[in-house]
Amino acid sequence: MAATSSPGTSGGKAPTVYDVADRASVSIATVSRVLRTPDAVREATRERVMTAVRDLGYVPSGNARALAGRRTGVIGLCFPGHDGLEGEDPRDEAVRDPRPAMTLRGGVRIVDDRRPGPAPAMRNLYFDEVLRGAEVEAWRRGFALMVAAGRGPSREVIVNDIAGRVDGLAVLARTVSDDLLAHVARRIPVVVLADATRADGFDHVSVDNAAGMQALTTHVVTTLGVRDVVYVAGPQDSPDEAERRRGFLAALTAAGVAPETVPVLRGDFRGDRAFEAVTRLLRERIPRALVCANDQSALGALDAVRAGGLSVPGDVLVTGFDGIDVSRFTEPPLTTVAQPMAELGRAAVRAIVDRLALPQAPRLDTRLPVEVLLRESCPPTL
Repeated sequence: MAATSSPGTSGGKAPTVYDVADRASVSIATVSRVLRTPDAVREATRERVMTAVRDLGYVPSGNARALAGRRTGVIGLCFPGHDGLEGEDPRDEAVRDPRPAMTLRGGVRIVDDRRPGPAPAMRNLYFDEVLRGAEVEAWRRGFALMVAAGRGPSREVIVNDIAGRVDGLAVLARTVSDDLLAHVARRIPVVVLADATRADGFDHVSVDNAAGMQALTTHVVTTLGVRDVVYVAGPQDSPDEAERRRGFLAALTAAGVAPETVPVLRGDFRGDRAFEAVTRLLRERIPRALVCANDQSALGALDAVRAGGLSVPGDVLVTGFDGIDVSRFTEPPLTTVAQPMAELGRAAVRAIVDRLALPQAPRLDTRLPVEVLLRESCPPTL
């Protein structure tokens, strides 16, 4: 059987950037700009180049780009240990299903799924938003995005592996040791997400966690006059948790509430953990307000309060932090501190691209603002 040829080429050879440039009557530099930063090229030229790309069946070679420019055209985003399963066997999540079920013919199960508790899919909504922003900005800047997650002993291996494949790396704060990041930063730019600037030599992108939580807690304890408050905390090693707790305690102190009198539950930024902790609390006492360190914990708290036969905000006020989209559709809608999660991802990518262009520029500390969104779960007035 005779070999078939690619459109516009002969002998079955894969089309090259030179073929595209010739077909579109432009330079290879213009072809490269269209493929990497299309917004920087006039629409008519862009369409002519893309028509040639489609007609020829041309696919850019990442290896060729790397050899030519000593860059990969890829930015890395690493969230090791933050997939909601830290300390657990990830295989368990796939097989664990305690729900009663009946199997019918055809392999269809009818499941009694009326159990109270948060949906497992709610665990990573914060990271989904950061990822979305990073992906959009990377595309705008002509880069692809590579995402990796890992935990335990594999962490160093995964970080080293992704660092060898990208031009720059954004990492969630405190998930990778400073020593490992310093090792990576000898080769590529490193940006740390969600951490206050430290003398670590890296660029930082974060939000004003402390001020946001202080403003929200002030609304609860001063504007609404609620003194019976319980704090649902995040992970002990989280810089976001540390800053939010600092803002929470500052608001209590300013309102004349002794911080040591306020109970603290461990929610670990997870809906299921918060649900369990609040359920145990409600068996002993009913606080007037639950201030949660993130929205996913607040969703678990809302479920626990409803499962206990109580109403929000009638019996218990509930607040969160993050501003994930689902928070406005809960019952009732969740009062929260909205942080610009997608903008965090975009700012991290911008920082990497800027560092690639100006390696010797001063270290960057980007601090993004937040806003308090008062909704029905903790309204403006009682």
